[in-house]
Amino acid sequence: MASRDSLQLSSQMTGLLVSEGVLAILAGIAMLFWPGLTLVFLIVIFGIYILVWGIIELIRSLLSIGKNGTWWLELIFSVLLIGLGVFLLRNTLITLALVILLVGFTFIVRGIIDLLMAFFSQDRQVKEDRTFLIISGIIGLVAGVITLSQPIASGIAFVWIVGLYAVLSGSLLVARAVKYSR
Repeated sequence: MASRDSLQLSSQMTGLLVSEGVLAILAGIAMLFWPGLTLVFLIVIFGIYILVWGIIELIRSLLSIGKNGTWWLELIFSVLLIGLGVFLLRNTLITLALVILLVGFTFIVRGIIDLLMAFFSQDRQVKEDRTFLIISGIIGLVAGVITLSQPIASGIAFVWIVGLYAVLSGSLLVARAVKYSR
């Protein structure tokens, strides 16, 4: 029974890796071919998301008055979210620079985590995936350094870097999934 469960988990992992990899590849291709549209789309969608989240939290906090003692914290949080959403939608250049910096740092952190896992993890599965983790870690570090070195001037290049990273990391995920399916 235990081997059947682990086989099922492996099959589920394979499906998840393929899905994540294909999604990353498709997003990367879109970013490589439509970089300007991707930038505007990302900023507007993120701003709308934060604004809607704030409105929903505001309604939830108002409905919680008298029902729990933390309704006022939720109210403050919702007002901050609404303010942030409005700011993001009204200040797209600042938002773009901030997003670029955050993504650059995220790439570097992910790259460091992948490299640390590759070299220091004792887990059998991680040891088997060491080559994938090393390549992914190096790609993450390089993409992060490039992104952070030109945060404002690299608008279109930023999208290309993210798109290239998505295509490459998505390809590695699909390769790992193929390895799992054997």
